[in-house]
Amino acid sequence: MKQIPETNLRLALVQTDLFWKDIIANLAMIEEKILNLQQEVDLIALPEMFPTGFTMDASEVAEPMNLTVCKWLLQMARQTKAVVTGSAVIQAGGKFYNRLLWARPDGKLDFYDKRHLFRMANEHDHYDFGKAKKVFEWKGWRILPQICYDLRFPVWSRNQVQEDGSLAYDLMVYVASWPKPRINAWDALLKARAIENLSYAVGVNRVGQDGNGIPYSGHSGAYNFKGETLVFSEDREEVLYVELDAASLAEFRQKFPAWMDADDFSLRF
Repeated sequence: MKQIPETNLRLALVQTDLFWKDIIANLAMIEEKILNLQQEVDLIALPEMFPTGFTMDASEVAEPMNLTVCKWLLQMARQTKAVVTGSAVIQAGGKFYNRLLWARPDGKLDFYDKRHLFRMANEHDHYDFGKAKKVFEWKGWRILPQICYDLRFPVWSRNQVQEDGSLAYDLMVYVASWPKPRINAWDALLKARAIENLSYAVGVNRVGQDGNGIPYSGHSGAYNFKGETLVFSEDREEVLYVELDAASLAEFRQKFPAWMDADDFSLRF
């Protein structure tokens, strides 16, 4: 199997409280955190719906692509020379999406639309679901973007073997607004996704309480391909730093090639 990536990847996970449905206040607050990072990093991850908090008031807070939030992300990416990612409420083609935005320092902006909409909050009544599984490449790493509730559906994130003999991705990134009452599932499933996919897994969750009175307890973290904890934070505002080791990933996949025994399948959209 082709051994990738060849260099380590440095991440910053921004675990933060959010102002309720206040885009300008959230961007200003997060910008201060980003511009005061204590380390140089390659990827900065923000929570789900970081400009507004997790809201079903899509028509009230939505923006089209390439407006305030997108331009701000690209500006942060240029200034830090890192990819900056997180999800926001985006209106496109007359529909609303919970869209993960992937801003690169070279000015390229890509996106992934949340596939699994959280029906217990009626998210499926307010947003359209994503119709494409995506993998982004950055600094030799193949990275699978995912949003919150996607974590509960392992088929969607399955790491399949590609035509060149490599696995589809090396790292999965989950941005989330995962409530405190179900935080045990978040912890367990992040480790499970890492183990079953022979991949690094990171999750960034918010803290605080939103405008609906729902509490969030963080538990942002990073896990290696064995499900071992690399970094973890509980219920406080904090920026977590972690460096993912490329050589360890390649070595483990070679010594423990469980991917060779995986079941082949195709997804229907």
